[in-house]
Amino acid sequence: MPDTKNTPDLCPACGARNDCTLADPRTADRACWCYGVSIDPAVLEALPAELRDKSCLCPRCAQVEAQLQAARPSIP
Repeated sequence: MPDTKNTPDLCPACGARNDCTLADPRTADRACWCYGVSIDPAVLEALPAELRDKSCLCPRCAQVEAQLQAARPSIP
């Protein structure tokens, strides 16, 4: 596991950028992408306790990429 203890913009599971708007001062007034998806509790429980509730998972590790794709508006 990567060391992401003090890096709220990185996924605690893989170390990739998590695209969390709350971790970026320029976008902290916007809701994070994770507010609009349903993350399986088993995914969160699989994280070691010391990594939970520190920062957002990335969409891949949260296993919600399909949900995010479905939520994007289609361009005609």
